[in-house]
Amino acid sequence: MPRGVQGPGGVQAGQLAVPAPATSPVPVPVQPGVARAATLEPYVDALPIPPRIAAWGAAGADKPVSIRMGVFQQKVHRDLPPTTLWGYNGSWPGPTIEVRRNRPIRVAWANGLPRRHFLPLDYTVHGEEETVPAVRAVVHVHGAQVLPEHDGYPDAWNTADGRTGAFYKPGTNLFPNAQPAATLWYHDHAIGITRLNIYAGLAGFYLIRDEEEDALNLPKGPFEVPLMLQDRLFLPDGSLLYPAAENGTHPVWIQEFFGNTVCVNGKAKPYLELEPRRYRFRMVNASNARFYHLTLRATDAKGNVSEKNADAPPFQQIGADSGLLPAPLDRRSLIIAPGERLDFVLDFTGMKGANFALANDAPAPYTRGGQVAAEEVMLFKVSKALSGPDTSEVPAALVPFEPLNRALAVRERFLTINEMDRPADGYTMMGMLDGKHWSDPVTEDPQAGSTEIWTLANATGDVHPMHLHLVRFQVLNRQPFDVRTYLATGKVQYSSVPMPPEANEQRAWKDTVKTYPGYVTRIIQRFDLPPGTPVTAGQRFRYVWHCHILEHEDNEMMRPYDVVG
Repeated sequence: MPRGVQGPGGVQAGQLAVPAPATSPVPVPVQPGVARAATLEPYVDALPIPPRIAAWGAAGADKPVSIRMGVFQQKVHRDLPPTTLWGYNGSWPGPTIEVRRNRPIRVAWANGLPRRHFLPLDYTVHGEEETVPAVRAVVHVHGAQVLPEHDGYPDAWNTADGRTGAFYKPGTNLFPNAQPAATLWYHDHAIGITRLNIYAGLAGFYLIRDEEEDALNLPKGPFEVPLMLQDRLFLPDGSLLYPAAENGTHPVWIQEFFGNTVCVNGKAKPYLELEPRRYRFRMVNASNARFYHLTLRATDAKGNVSEKNADAPPFQQIGADSGLLPAPLDRRSLIIAPGERLDFVLDFTGMKGANFALANDAPAPYTRGGQVAAEEVMLFKVSKALSGPDTSEVPAALVPFEPLNRALAVRERFLTINEMDRPADGYTMMGMLDGKHWSDPVTEDPQAGSTEIWTLANATGDVHPMHLHLVRFQVLNRQPFDVRTYLATGKVQYSSVPMPPEANEQRAWKDTVKTYPGYVTRIIQRFDLPPGTPVTAGQRFRYVWHCHILEHEDNEMMRPYDVVG
């Protein structure tokens, strides 16, 4: 781990020895194609704000919100021609859908995508074979508590010309929104090509609001800013570059994608002009594989680091994946994995004329490094006059938090995270969960309404962000174990006592968690279906759990699970 990057339990690098996996992968050469990518000047374009759909819902949710997937062009940087993209309603990111708690909405997702993909396909990856349509899509609202037919199951895809996957259900998707205020997001989830479809632009924000959040008087309106982070490679003609493998373990598939340019809300390394006041930022890491370790650095107006400016304000984290924290946390840096969200406030009061660069120094892959660096994220410029008094606040108490009771857990499941690596150079051939393929029979089958502990044992050399559909969970602890002994004998030998969750996980609702190599990560969740769901004995509701590194998810590191009535 690099200096300043936190590991399990929030321990700083140098204080924590992460056990090596049974086969420590040798860093592979930088992914192909990077040398051809454009190097872009930072902080020359203003941050765009995605269009907004206020879908407050109605009693019957009878009028669906219409969102269409299609092809369009968007200028992502001053020095590039327009880039051809896929997106929702003609924008990247797609429109921000805002809803109210307990007000259901229906969404009609229309597929207007072409028949041919413009990114490289690999027909040896499961679900991506030549026997299925090259372009297919299905939308998953990440973090939403919905019934399976509305969840974006990977095999529920459809195409623009009417072909469908085995789990496809016609009609609109119903979102009950019966959950607390949170920053969710929606994205494509088609089996085998999720990495390509999201990379093409198929992602957007989904915000749930409620009365508890309204009462807190947090910054709002123009002072609440969504930030979607995605790294990309662009060719000089503006086109997206997603490289194919050179001497890989598959003809085309690469084990993880890393770009040299961070895009925020679809703009490469933008700047944001601010007033000297508080701002709330709702951040999602929608990158394929990149983790971010973010700090604020005082700079001049062009983003050059300067010692003359004031110290940077702390990040006041107020929320995690699935809702607000019980109290704000002051942090000098932020770590965010693919799929995770961070909700934080920055107070620029009294800082007129100051500039701060949001910089990233996380290694790629996290935490081993050896791939493409992407340090410049965006620039905050406190350059605008105060439009009026700032009456917002960050209260000492936010929302109540009730820990799930471990004594009520009816079962603890021990589930492994595995990779099959090429012995010569450690290049990954395939990732697996508990040693099983996507197409193997379901083995995780919690009872509806029951509480379970899942112990996720990472026997690989990578940090895997694990995501469970349907539920939100709490992180209990992490504990190092002897990977070599486990892989050789199946016996679990712990090498130390359990470590507490990282500081911003200890009293937080999550749906995506970082699992560190050589550690088990224990999470606890109650498998509640949407309120009012009729359930008969033995009825099965199909969901998925998977790694949110998209290249891993597409290559077998995803499993179905059933909630059983």
